[in-house]
Amino acid sequence: MAKKREDPKGKKTVRNPECNLDGDYVSRVKSVKDLSIANIKDALLHSRYVQILLSLTFIGFFLRFYNLGYNSLWLDEASTYTFAVNSFQGIWQATTSGEFNPPLFYWLEHIMLMFGNNEFILRFIPAIAGVLTIPLMYFVGKEFLDRTTGLIAAAVFAFSPFLVYYSQEARAYSLIFFFVAFGLLFYLKALKDNRLTNWVLFGVLSALAFWSHFYAIVSIGALVLYALAIQLWNLKENLQNLKMLIISVVIFSVASLPLILLGVQLFTSRTAGGPTFGVQGFDVIYQTFLQVAGFNELVMFILVILFILGIIQAFRIDSKKGIFLVTLTLLTFLISMVLSYRIPMIPRYLIFFTAVFVLGIAVSYRIFYSLVNHRGIVYGFLIVLIVINMPVLASFYSGYVKDDWRGFSQTMQQTAKPGDFIVLVPGYIAQPFDYYYTNSTAGTFEFGANDAQTLNVINMQKNAGKTNVSAYYIVTGDIYSAIPSGDALAWLKDHTKPVGRDTGINLFISN
Repeated sequence: MAKKREDPKGKKTVRNPECNLDGDYVSRVKSVKDLSIANIKDALLHSRYVQILLSLTFIGFFLRFYNLGYNSLWLDEASTYTFAVNSFQGIWQATTSGEFNPPLFYWLEHIMLMFGNNEFILRFIPAIAGVLTIPLMYFVGKEFLDRTTGLIAAAVFAFSPFLVYYSQEARAYSLIFFFVAFGLLFYLKALKDNRLTNWVLFGVLSALAFWSHFYAIVSIGALVLYALAIQLWNLKENLQNLKMLIISVVIFSVASLPLILLGVQLFTSRTAGGPTFGVQGFDVIYQTFLQVAGFNELVMFILVILFILGIIQAFRIDSKKGIFLVTLTLLTFLISMVLSYRIPMIPRYLIFFTAVFVLGIAVSYRIFYSLVNHRGIVYGFLIVLIVINMPVLASFYSGYVKDDWRGFSQTMQQTAKPGDFIVLVPGYIAQPFDYYYTNSTAGTFEFGANDAQTLNVINMQKNAGKTNVSAYYIVTGDIYSAIPSGDALAWLKDHTKPVGRDTGINLFISN
């Protein structure tokens, strides 16, 4: 039970608003200096926080590493491999040539390829980053409010199907979340104590997040704007704090300068033609919450309600905490909504926002605890999080959740004869296909096509050869965004007939 204390007159008792799962136990570990085998053993035996956090981390490890290599690489992951096989300089040159993803993740993947070349190796860094972020979210929640908030935040992160999925994706999304959350920890510390060390670490980790994904600049910008606003509120008293913030921004800017200049150039070229795919406007908000909830509207409704309750409770505890959650939420979505009309906007780009979302959900426990005033409410909270996510997680592990290029390539090896033509529409899907399929071994001829004119040329080449040669056309849903004119799709309807479909991959054969 939460402790009660008497008021100054000794007439009334007031309930402690913070739930303490450890009761009277006080850990001997107060800082890094206190770390010893005896103190660690003592915490493991007596602290509920340590026991539950370790359990969450182990479960999170299992969820992220179980069947890590089961799904074959899909287009974006194969693209990671395409860039990662280059040298460090080659990866940077690819970025400067128009690849709209920073090089840090590709550099790390290049190192990982020294240990082998398979799905597990390529997904190892996202998976381990996802595992490490579980205890990290505990410390973020603890710094934001209290240990119980940190524990619930870690649990929300550990069991989130959305975050599990991107921990098993050979892309930079899990890594950016790790760096943003790590930076957020020192940012929250810096807001409290204004120590130079914390501001420096925030600047460095923010730079690493930006070097992982360009869209991290939205999170970094929102955090800086919030800190700037609270410092400017009373400039005379907060002048020293403002200086520390400026130092942090300078460190980020210097560390990211080459990428900032390149990012401006890439953004200008990327926005020239407008988006051909993605979500726009208010749909950015709905789709983000829906995907974070594992595409389950009921779970989304529950989590959003808890998030709103958490914001309300944050205002009741400390208005600055409520303003922080609201500001980060509004800035993230307003910027993303505006950008959605300029660049392709996909909810996974906003994965860093999940840190704020998780904090809001975790803070909401205080409302229920104030009503029940029993530590059982926290355990119940954790159980609810597990129960609402289990159905989605079960379906995640029950079958393929990505295009099965591995299985499809095996089908093509059995279907296509030597001399046959294999045409990929759009052409860039050759990346996942060629990871598993080798034309030289199969004796087939491979082509890529992005318009009807190219398809006509390929068809004439096929007809000019032997009459027993077949042409197989591999088509994915990307055709609608990659070839918005529709001429390639119209050509396929007139000159081919469907053979079959494997996950999201369609196979056609020439008439």
